[in-house]
Amino acid sequence: MYLTSEKKEELFSKYGKSNKDTGSPESQIALFSYRIAHLTEHLKQNHKDFVTQRSLTKMVGQRRALLNYLKNKDIERYRAIIKELNLRK
Repeated sequence: MYLTSEKKEELFSKYGKSNKDTGSPESQIALFSYRIAHLTEHLKQNHKDFVTQRSLTKMVGQRRALLNYLKNKDIERYRAIIKELNLRK
């Protein structure tokens, strides 16, 4: 399994307030980014996997919605997470 509970706790402790902080936008964005990167690598080898392609598109949209929310709520936190995760924009 590519995403274990230890890896989730590591992501949440790094980007959230604690390792149990699953609700903050930063931790959710970090989790989406990790999953998006994994699915992108999968699709490079399995380019005809259209179900995964659709899931990837949905995840990118969900991450974009969270980023827009964070941008409207607190621009400094938005800029920090963009810089930390090396996302464009």
